[in-house]
Amino acid sequence: MAPANAMEPAAPVLSRTGWTATASDEETVGENGRAANVLDGKATTLWHSRWKGTPAPLPHSITLDMHRTTVVSGLIYQPRTDNKANGRIGEYSISVSTDGRTWGSPVATGTLADDASAKTLGFAPQGARFVRLTASTEAGKRGPWTSAAELNLLGDPGTPAATVDLPRTGWTATASDEETAKENGRAANVLDGDAATLWHSRWSGTPAPLPHSITLDMHRTAVVSALVYQPRRDSPNGRAGAYTVTTSTDGTTYGAAVATGTWRDDDTVKTATFTRATTARFIRLTLTREAGNRGPWTSAAEIRLSGPANPAAHGSWSRITGFPLVPVATAVLPGDKLLAWSAYAVDRFGGSNGYTQTAILDLKTGKVTQRRIDNTGHDMFCPGIAMLADGRVLVTGGSNADKASIYDPATDAWSSTTSMNIARGYQAMTLLSTGEAFVLGGSWSGTASTDKAGEVWSPDTRTWRKLPGVPAAPALTADPAGPYRADNHMWLYATSGGKVLQMGPSKRMHWITTTGDGSITSAGDRADSPDAMTGNAVPYDIGKVLTLGGSPGYQNTPATRRAYTVDIDGDQVRAARTGDMANARAFGNSVVLPDGKVAVFGGQAFPVPFSDATSVLTPELWDPATGRFTPLATMAIPRNYHSVANLLPDGRVFSGGGGLCGDCATNHADGSVFTPPYLLNADGSAKARPVITGGVPPRAAAGSSLTVATGGPVASFVLMRAAAATHSTDNDQRRVPLTSTAAGTDTYTVSLPADKGVVLPGTYMLFALDGHGVPSVARFITVT
Repeated sequence: MAPANAMEPAAPVLSRTGWTATASDEETVGENGRAANVLDGKATTLWHSRWKGTPAPLPHSITLDMHRTTVVSGLIYQPRTDNKANGRIGEYSISVSTDGRTWGSPVATGTLADDASAKTLGFAPQGARFVRLTASTEAGKRGPWTSAAELNLLGDPGTPAATVDLPRTGWTATASDEETAKENGRAANVLDGDAATLWHSRWSGTPAPLPHSITLDMHRTAVVSALVYQPRRDSPNGRAGAYTVTTSTDGTTYGAAVATGTWRDDDTVKTATFTRATTARFIRLTLTREAGNRGPWTSAAEIRLSGPANPAAHGSWSRITGFPLVPVATAVLPGDKLLAWSAYAVDRFGGSNGYTQTAILDLKTGKVTQRRIDNTGHDMFCPGIAMLADGRVLVTGGSNADKASIYDPATDAWSSTTSMNIARGYQAMTLLSTGEAFVLGGSWSGTASTDKAGEVWSPDTRTWRKLPGVPAAPALTADPAGPYRADNHMWLYATSGGKVLQMGPSKRMHWITTTGDGSITSAGDRADSPDAMTGNAVPYDIGKVLTLGGSPGYQNTPATRRAYTVDIDGDQVRAARTGDMANARAFGNSVVLPDGKVAVFGGQAFPVPFSDATSVLTPELWDPATGRFTPLATMAIPRNYHSVANLLPDGRVFSGGGGLCGDCATNHADGSVFTPPYLLNADGSAKARPVITGGVPPRAAAGSSLTVATGGPVASFVLMRAAAATHSTDNDQRRVPLTSTAAGTDTYTVSLPADKGVVLPGTYMLFALDGHGVPSVARFITVT
């Protein structure tokens, strides 16, 4: 897939009229390195930290004062563009303030690549007057310097953060005017849950002139932080352009605007983020211009209000962590590390260049380190991934389509292994119960006319064995692009005896054997599910899998809200529809939590690679006890094509990435950590959680028992497989509840399953849970 053309930023670049800049220090003797230069519109003039005489030591900071409070969601940093690299920012943090005195914790931290390209550093949209960028290292470690050619800020991206929809029960709506003669254009239609019905300003006879307004009465006071506007889909007429939002407690007195701006002329859902959360009963949206200037009209399909999330019900998000690359693939490692990689470049792909940009996030410190891997001759963009029995990470194919590489977390080293028999990209992989690795599909790369039949890698011989009895053809979807798209990202679940259940994304499921020449036979349909490419599957219990979302084609076909459970009992497979998600999703990512619930993040209602249109910003949590999805705290940044999510050893979830399309506006070289509700009290403070104090060896055999000590009583134990994700697919994650019995005060005998089809060999995180499902911090253990 070639990168899309460059697009406008998802958020507007704010006008810098009237802004000022100050710095912790600046060079005024050896050059004009004043802070004001970052606002002069000239890339040839710089702010530079003091270097003449005795250089000012790091860190250095520069503060932008907008002289007004407005919604801000990102900072664009332009490094110097001359032939000097000195002062490029490496590690950074961003803080915001409304008064220039109170700053609080950083809203973003991270590490930038050592190049001259402009960097967009996103964070959760919020009202601020002052924005401070602090550099703690120089990217190339050349000296104690910091420089910047230009700094810009991004405004409201039209997507709220850390909010949830307020329930609309009992609400009413009134408007300055409405069309009732030629159509049902009443204000009440914005609250009926039907996007096909509209509020429309009066257009029959003499149209009512702009401005038009609509007022929501919640009939109770609530804290409100954003208004969500859904345009009509049947016609562009009346799409809201320039807008203002005001609030009132009594319906008579309205204060100063809490949000102003201009929405784009398209049919995507828009959000007006308030400069401050406001307690109100009445919310008024006033429109002063139609987005396309087609006429004096205003229309709205639906209007919702959002309020601050309740951490105990919806969880919370950490600050944004910037990466020196777009994290397209990730793997969780012992030692609280997260391995990430992209392609030959930090923000784009193409060709077969023989090297890959990688990074490691230290989950304890938040520091990110970057490294280019050349020694394997392997561009690992769009690969297959399998977490091996000994804890290493096997990466296959992609841009260098026949190559295979291995990362060893024990030595922090990459090495080559034997190339595959069939060149592949976008293939599926899983470890087998035998300790071998199985691969299938992958027509995105390599010879297009070849059926990407299965093959198996042996850790003993480090070679690949063909499986002529396992062609990919039976498992194809009906994608109009043919095998190029139809055999991508298969969902694989390894079971006993080296067998694999292929559960999707094709609607027909298949049993695969890997002994001898192998075989592939039908396991029936996934209930009434259509093909669901770019959806995913999550094993949430032993022999139980949840499948979520996807779309009939890889792109440009509407996604689905549907979810299904797949129960595996020996050779018997039963699929059934469970509760639907509130949002249709393709390119989303799903993670099973230690308590057995499944969280789904991001995705698009209408999948288009390298686009943030129709992004779903509200994650959802599925409960196997009820079959229902409930909303979680809204994400600050879209996570669509080329995004990832992983369970972390502290029971939280990393969500990041998206893009990798060169100079387009949808590269998201960052990520954030989500804290699920099970870890939080209503005020956002951390719940008391169980503690594993001992008894967990580095390695244990399947079928053995552990004597685990805890810091107090616990209710259960669970193994969560350390997993790897890319392209919405994670065939490595697996949740294995364990049998345990009390063996003394705060001591438990914990039994590991003997069946390696249940507990695949490899690295796991062992969690203890209390009676309320609150997990401990995990201990790593390798099951052999």
